[in-house]
Amino acid sequence: MSAEFAPFEAFLRPDGRKGIRNIVVVAYLVECAHHVARRIVETSCHDDVHLIGFPGCYPNTYAYRMMEALTTHPNVGGVVLVSLGCEGFNRDDLKRHVAASGRPVETFVVQQTGGTRATIAAGVEAVSRIRAEAAMTPRVPMEASELVIGTICGGSDGTSGITANPAVGRAFDSLGAAGATCIFEETGELVGCEAIMASRALTPELGAELERCVQKAESYYTVMGYGSFAPGNAEGGLTTQEEKSMGAYSKSGSAPIVGILKPGDIPPSGGLYLLDVVPDGEPRFGFPNIADNAEIVELIACGAHLNLFTTGRGSVVGSAISPVIKICANPETYRRLSDDMDIDAGRIMEGRASIDEVGDEITDLILRVAGGEPSVSEALGHTEFILTYKSFEPVGPACLPLKRA
Repeated sequence: MSAEFAPFEAFLRPDGRKGIRNIVVVAYLVECAHHVARRIVETSCHDDVHLIGFPGCYPNTYAYRMMEALTTHPNVGGVVLVSLGCEGFNRDDLKRHVAASGRPVETFVVQQTGGTRATIAAGVEAVSRIRAEAAMTPRVPMEASELVIGTICGGSDGTSGITANPAVGRAFDSLGAAGATCIFEETGELVGCEAIMASRALTPELGAELERCVQKAESYYTVMGYGSFAPGNAEGGLTTQEEKSMGAYSKSGSAPIVGILKPGDIPPSGGLYLLDVVPDGEPRFGFPNIADNAEIVELIACGAHLNLFTTGRGSVVGSAISPVIKICANPETYRRLSDDMDIDAGRIMEGRASIDEVGDEITDLILRVAGGEPSVSEALGHTEFILTYKSFEPVGPACLPLKRA
């Protein structure tokens, strides 16, 4: 497929960013407000109203930064914040941040609003007001070069690294050549690939940082006593961490790597980035990502308009805020779970398509979904979300060489 693509219609935000969806998020700021926020979403009964939130009671810089990024994501048109009232989350600062972005935002404190029923009723009314205001968002043309696309893999098996993952790499190469921003992760699943990645870095300094990212992940998992290689991977035919890593790495394609991001970092320009999801410092909060959706959320927090999810053994999850496109690596899995999959990359194994052909199919679907066509997980109503405690240090200048130019 050519590197020139037709523009599509998008939502123009006051900060100049463009979104491919116009979601209203209802965000709980502590687990004690989760039920009330969920009932607001359910009672509102609109597909474009999504539930997100942070369950912790004591504050965490990472979680606050993530919520700032998510509530002002280009796919988000308005926000309802739901607080219990005594948690450590700084609801006032978050509201000010959202308001400063030009989005409508309202806050409800359960302890002050009158409890469960009263807060649900008030929240539903707020959703109606905010949806009406978000509906007035101007529509403008958007180019493929303005897209931010993430990719993850979940439920990998022996087919993942020879079908779906390299096909995603082809799509990344195609859209990246058009100027799009492409983000791959996670460092815990790239152990053994650090030297190869470093050889693709835009600068030697960035190459050294890429190697350090993976070494940090390997050390973290060693301390935890558990890596990213799961029993299901072995059942699916993978034999070693390195074999799994090479398969996961193939999603990145072949373009130069221009930078490293940490969750919530917004890429300064187009190109291919590695997202480092393993916390800095000594392990304090358990496993870096306890579910695939935690990684999806971190990609979204970096501005991903949509995410490509490859799977060999099968997965049915989607996400809040940004659409998920499912690419099935295993033809047998596709036949069992075709209702949950967007693309059958297993055709490559059976000789019914080439990697390039499936890569072009992924690229075409990305543009159609960006233009408004629902992905399968969207159509099924999947809006999974999870946010946990972590701790990160800011990236150094070597991680973003384009930012120095």
